Amino acid sequence: MKKAIRFGLIHITWPIIIAQYILAFFVYKLPGWLPLQIIGWGIWLLSAIFGIAPIFILGRRGGVPKGKSYVATTRLVDTSLYAVVRHPQYLAGILFCVSMMLLAQQGVVILLGLIASILLYFDIQSADREGVGKFGEEYRSYMRRVPQLNFILGALRLFRDQRTPEKEEPPSGSS
Repeated sequence: MKKAIRFGLIHITWPIIIAQYILAFFVYKLPGWLPLQIIGWGIWLLSAIFGIAPIFILGRRGGVPKGKSYVATTRLVDTSLYAVVRHPQYLAGILFCVSMMLLAQQGVVILLGLIASILLYFDIQSADREGVGKFGEEYRSYMRRVPQLNFILGALRLFRDQRTPEKEEPPSGSS
């Protein structure tokens, strides 16, 4: 049942995102305020990074069986981009929607982006439940360490953790 809901969410979300893109670039032709559009292009570039990098990261580090999709991981990946944010490709989708909103600055594009972002957020909750089902306590621990979507907080935590030396235990029996 849960897989059917997830399947349905994906098949509703992507047509909305595609419609948002078509409206932004081909119907409204980006008539908006230039400073917001520049920010929109920056967010679009960030969404491309978060969307493409996981293909290579999971394929290389996720223990994917030969001939399978990069999402068919057999190992939990919690390094590189996955040490910053748990769901980089969902984040990419949300950032893409935000970038389209900023680029087009049209009510319909904004509404579609909000709807798609909310649907992606619901799908992320399912993805976390699936991760717990697949990897158990290891994934729960990962959830405590790495934010779902907040890449700024994730980057700050990663930076802090890399700068903080691990505390060494004093030898037993010494005073």
